[in-house]
Amino acid sequence: MKTMKIIGIACALWMMTTGAAQAADVNQSVWSQSYQLEAKGDYEKAAAVISPLRDSQDVGEFVLLRYGWLNYLQGNFNDAIRSYKSALERNPRSFDARLGIALPLMGQQRWREASRYLTQVMDQSPFQYTANIRLLICQEGLRQWESLEKHAKSMATYYPTDISAQVYLARAYAWQGKKILAMQAYRQVLMRMPNHLEALKYVNQ
Repeated sequence: MKTMKIIGIACALWMMTTGAAQAADVNQSVWSQSYQLEAKGDYEKAAAVISPLRDSQDVGEFVLLRYGWLNYLQGNFNDAIRSYKSALERNPRSFDARLGIALPLMGQQRWREASRYLTQVMDQSPFQYTANIRLLICQEGLRQWESLEKHAKSMATYYPTDISAQVYLARAYAWQGKKILAMQAYRQVLMRMPNHLEALKYVNQ
């Protein structure tokens, strides 16, 4: 009788373990399928296959972030914003959610709103690269040339090999009519990327 009880417990544990493993396999295949569909450019289906997992305690936050990204790629900016905001509600410390919200806002040219979320990231991590680059884009969208110049110059100091910082610095100079400084900045761009079309056009004009 005791032996049967032990066997029963062992069988129950085996079934639980097997069930968990099968669930893990199913989830793994869902992720693989989603990434494969994204690689093919089928963003709607890539989002649809993970959508049922949005309420999951274990992976729900990541699903919301990915769902937001895939909606952004489709141009469904409002859906993307809602998904990223839901992720932020689950994890108020999330940089990824704030950076994510900024993307569709930028896609809608809502530069000031996007800047607010990017600044929230930078308040915690002043030279977080993605937040800074996206803020440069917002400053250009707002035509804040002096702020863009100062910010891009600072970024170029912290990331001296970065092309984007040099490009935005060159644009800031050019829009302010600082032609010599713009030429110097675009030449810095060409040192880093010799076939950069915008820089080539400027220095050869």
